[in-house]
Amino acid sequence: MDHNSHHSGTAHGHSTPAGGHDHGGHGGHQDIDAHGASWTTAMKATLHCLTGCAIGEILGMVIGTALLWDNVPTMILAITLAFIFGYSFTLFAVVRAGLSLKAAVKVALAADTVSIAVMETVDNAIIALTPGAMDAHLSDGLFWSALLGGFVVAFVITTPVNKWMIGRGKGHAVVHAYH
Repeated sequence: MDHNSHHSGTAHGHSTPAGGHDHGGHGGHQDIDAHGASWTTAMKATLHCLTGCAIGEILGMVIGTALLWDNVPTMILAITLAFIFGYSFTLFAVVRAGLSLKAAVKVALAADTVSIAVMETVDNAIIALTPGAMDAHLSDGLFWSALLGGFVVAFVITTPVNKWMIGRGKGHAVVHAYH
């Protein structure tokens, strides 16, 4: 049962816009209680973020590898595209919900920056530390296993970060006012 149902506001029990702090310290999401966010909420937020990051990361790695770029420019492209796609998922969702583009950009930055940064740091560290992965070609199993394995490890490490942030009304908690 939604413990915030006594609050007036949106269907999710919000009485203030994203980031509002008049929910008695509960953070403003239906799965948040006095102890923080649920693991389900954190996993969904992480999966949402991972989807955008994975699209950008894979696209960047594929482009850089196909163009025979060196490792550093390929990783820079992949990380840049991961942030762009990661932010865009949130951005488009909150614009569809009626926010102006300026307000939507602020929400996307607040919701996703830490999550994407942690995810990209972990994922790229896995790729960089996997022997031969940086020199593997698109047709090599090592290329794909290092990339996908990095996503799995990044998901496992980023989920508790998102749980902690959502439980404090930060990160993806700011987006839920617009769902």
